[in-house]
Amino acid sequence: MKLHDLRPAKGSRHAKRRVGRGPGSGRGKTAGRGSKGQRSRSGFSRRAGFEGGQMPLIRRVPKRGFTNIFRTSYAVVNLRQLAEYDGEVTPDLLADHGLVRRGAAVKILGDGELDKALAVTAHKFSKSARSKIEAAGGSCKELGSC
Repeated sequence: MKLHDLRPAKGSRHAKRRVGRGPGSGRGKTAGRGSKGQRSRSGFSRRAGFEGGQMPLIRRVPKRGFTNIFRTSYAVVNLRQLAEYDGEVTPDLLADHGLVRRGAAVKILGDGELDKALAVTAHKFSKSARSKIEAAGGSCKELGSC
């Protein structure tokens, strides 16, 4: 087999349908577009959400609320996930182990138990997480806002 011998499998490729090439072609005159109307014209393209002039759904449904562009979203980590670490736990360490994305603001939540002293550094702590870490002999260091 040589490069110039390569061919697609028989029947896998179809010739492009040539429309509007006279009455003998079977697709002449209106070229499969029917007669008259918006869709029969050249250059027709309907924008997304267009409902034929009817008031579109996106405009019929009332608007509610707003999006706060200054909101800080935190990547949450529970105490049970920290239980497998020793010594010092930082957002960079958590990112290295795939628990959070690098550069994300981290909040520690109190779900789970801690049986060893950890020095945890994060952007925020829940009250229960802080009390459980300190009860196990560890420390909580809060970083500035992210």
